Order: sequence, then C-alpha cells, then structure tokens
Amino acid sequence: MAKSAKSFFSNLQQEEIKKAILKAELDTSGEVRIHIEHTCKGEVLDRAAFIFEKLKMQKTELRNGVLFYLSIKNKKFAILGDKGINASVSENFWDDIKQKMLEHFKEEHFTEGLIEGISMAGVKLKKHFPYHSDDINELSNEISFGKN
Repeated sequence: MAKSAKSFFSNLQQEEIKKAILKAELDTSGEVRIHIEHTCKGEVLDRAAFIFEKLKMQKTELRNGVLFYLSIKNKKFAILGDKGINASVSENFWDDIKQKMLEHFKEEHFTEGLIEGISMAGVKLKKHFPYHSDDINELSNEISFGKN
C-alpha cells in the first residue's frame, strides 16, 4: 500500500525538516512552509499557488514567504516564493533549488533533498530579508498535509 502524505516522512525525518526550517528562518524575517499531499490534480504550480494562498502565506508583512509543495503519488513538487523574495532573487533561483532537490529525489533521498532546498532558500532570505529586533515568526513551522 502506498504511503499517505502524513506518513511519507517518519516522525524523525519530520523533526529534521522542521529543524531545517528553523535554521533557515534564523536571522531573517523570511518564512518557509512545507506542504505535502498524496496526489495533485492538475498543474503542480497551480496547486502550489492555491495552497500558498490557503496557508495565508501572502499575508507576511514583507511578502517573503516560500512554499515547498510535494505531491507524493504524482512525484511532483514545486517551490513558490512570494512577491518580495521573487523581486530579490535571480530569475533561475527557484530552478536551481529544484535541480538540487531533484538530484536527491532521484536517489530517493527525499529528506535530504528537502533540507538542502530549505537551506538554499534560507541563505537568500537572510541576505535579502535580514532579521530585525521586532521580527516575529509570522507563519507556522509545522509541516502541513493535504487530506488526500
């Protein structure tokens, strides 16, 4: 039987991913979220954009949220940055991260691929959105899961 979205990563792997999020968000006002679903109907970028909005990621003050979206059964994933971060990074930045992640994914090293992607995004967030003393964690660091 195929793994569900919630059980795709073990509890230990989920903790490692959350630690990577915390590390990526250290010293930045940027926000990183992970959303995992079993299946993705339609185009992966459209679904990721829907989830981005559903998670209210566009509500960050500096519009610097980053979503890593994974669809397990379809073997699809997308990275979506909000307006603030997209205006600050090079045009191919998200493609570079996706390529690095894909190298891991092809070897079925999903945790490592996701952690490397999160880390790469964190470096840019720190550069373009440094931490200020009044910064707050605007979005949850918990991994969210689709119902399917």
